[in-house]
Amino acid sequence: MNIRLLVFREIRFNLGGFTAGVLAIFLSLISYLIAGSINADLRINTSKKLQLMNSELNEEVTALEDGIRKSMKGLGFNIYIYPENQDLSAVYERGYGDKTMPENYVSKLANSKIIHINHLLPRLTEMVDWSEKDRSVLLIGVRGEVPIAYRGPNIKKPLINPVKEGSIVLGYELHHAYGLKVGDKVNFLDDEYTVSITHKRRGTVDDISLWMNLSLVQKILNKEDKINTILALECNCESLDRLGEIRNEIHKILPETKIIEKESRALARAEARNLTKFTGEKQIQNFLQSKKELIHIQSIFSFGFVIIICILCSFWISHLTISNINQRLIEIGTFTAIGFGGKKIMILILSRVLLMGLIGGMLAVLLFVITCPNVFGYDVYKNVTNNFSFIIIVLIAPLTLAVMSAWIPVLRAVLKDPVDVLRND
Repeated sequence: MNIRLLVFREIRFNLGGFTAGVLAIFLSLISYLIAGSINADLRINTSKKLQLMNSELNEEVTALEDGIRKSMKGLGFNIYIYPENQDLSAVYERGYGDKTMPENYVSKLANSKIIHINHLLPRLTEMVDWSEKDRSVLLIGVRGEVPIAYRGPNIKKPLINPVKEGSIVLGYELHHAYGLKVGDKVNFLDDEYTVSITHKRRGTVDDISLWMNLSLVQKILNKEDKINTILALECNCESLDRLGEIRNEIHKILPETKIIEKESRALARAEARNLTKFTGEKQIQNFLQSKKELIHIQSIFSFGFVIIICILCSFWISHLTISNINQRLIEIGTFTAIGFGGKKIMILILSRVLLMGLIGGMLAVLLFVITCPNVFGYDVYKNVTNNFSFIIIVLIAPLTLAVMSAWIPVLRAVLKDPVDVLRND
């Protein structure tokens, strides 16, 4: 007898039962595909949200860093390095130090591998008489910032430009009292200079300051190659003892110095930047943790639901197989009695069941391929289908479920003695 022909005749004879079996396999596999798609959708949305949160945090931190740079313009330095013999009480009283140190100190710092400061600005400061105006001014000599050599392309952009030869920069009280503007000529200590910059009111001793090129101030004060302060800007590092680390690092290079930190808007901004970054990272961590818990819980529930569906469908296929066998028990006994072996009977019944699994699985996959990109999006579809376990389950699970559900009823039918079956009939 042709087993293939018998299988198709059996399907045609009991088309309703076969269709019900196909539907059971279809429901089992499609429930797995839907559960996998929902979980993949949640993971992808979580990943996109994390990328967005990281991007927003980076933008916010970058904006704060730009704010720090802007607030530092106009000598917004907050680390001051003085000679070791400088009495700091005099600095606090006058606003500047009266002791000097070699100008090459700044070169030593710049040529070292210092990491806790970003900018170096040597300065020479002293209160002098402006004879032409019959008043005292704070004369400040500065030069261009000294780049930290080893940082190469990572050298920070200057926060202050040097005062050009033949130019002066005036504090608020000096240019305001005499109505001086940028471009005006002014006499200072028997020489004529051009006003290049005028500062706004700062409410400090800087309002009576007069800025000139460092080498010229050294010449005026008879202090060639001398400075009394090195200004620096600490890097925006997260540390429990920021100033202590700065002092230790600088003292290894310049042991004969004193270092103080000046509170400034820039420092407050730096602390705000660190706080914003820390808070943002904490929020991202909390979001990620909550999403991981949600994904875990959803996976348990969704795949638990799939297991329940598969168990119910397995019982349904088993029931359909038992009903079919009971209806055809006499035929099975007759086939066995005339020499149609138990192995062939098993192949006949299981072939029908395998066909159920194959058709049900193909229909589930076809529906998934059509609907998933439209319902969940192509990213989810690609994520699910690129999963190796998905391919294995789609190929094997429907057939395995069908065979395992029908295996015991088929085995019991084959093992029955045909004589007992026919005698009872």
